[in-house]
Amino acid sequence: MKLQLFKSDGSSSKDTSISNFPSLEDGKGIDALRQCVIAVRANLRQGNASTKTRDEVSGSGKKIYRQKGLGTGRAGDKRAIQRTGGGVAFGPKPRSYSQKINAKVRKLALTRALVDLATDGSICLIEDWSVKSHKTKEFASLLNTIGSVGKTLIIGDTFDKNVSLAARNLPKVKLTKALDVNALDLVGTKQVVCSVQGMNSLIKKLSTAPNDIS
Repeated sequence: MKLQLFKSDGSSSKDTSISNFPSLEDGKGIDALRQCVIAVRANLRQGNASTKTRDEVSGSGKKIYRQKGLGTGRAGDKRAIQRTGGGVAFGPKPRSYSQKINAKVRKLALTRALVDLATDGSICLIEDWSVKSHKTKEFASLLNTIGSVGKTLIIGDTFDKNVSLAARNLPKVKLTKALDVNALDLVGTKQVVCSVQGMNSLIKKLSTAPNDIS
């Protein structure tokens, strides 16, 4: 797989090849990718929604009025579900929405997302992530030089303090370490800019065999 490689300042670029870049057959891993995206989003849910049943609503359990003789329908206590301020029938209660995904499925989904982005030409490399100061405009200028537009995922093996501070105020830019990348990160971005060392770590994460960029 050949990707565009930029210098650290984004001034110039060249094509570089990645040995043992992951590859998949057409259609393989699509369902795994769907499952992982759903699982990641589900795991982000707090599950704090809670309603009270008629047993938990405060108030007297006394019958509102007598059973017969008033010309009205029969009624029980004021905590009944059909009355204002009463309990809620089948309402939400605190629960966990977490889903378990096997490691092989996660690996397949991440590979599928990475291959799709590389095939579309949405992945480029940079020698190293470094800026002279922590000012946001310097990091934004670097991305403009590279030609980054829209939602951009910045991947690196590690980030120094200046890069972390400079990138945090850019609304469409997300920083993540190679070992922390998940399928949702790749699916939810238009472009990926990854350091050379970060790409090596990402490929190593997907395969037990060593991979190097030549």
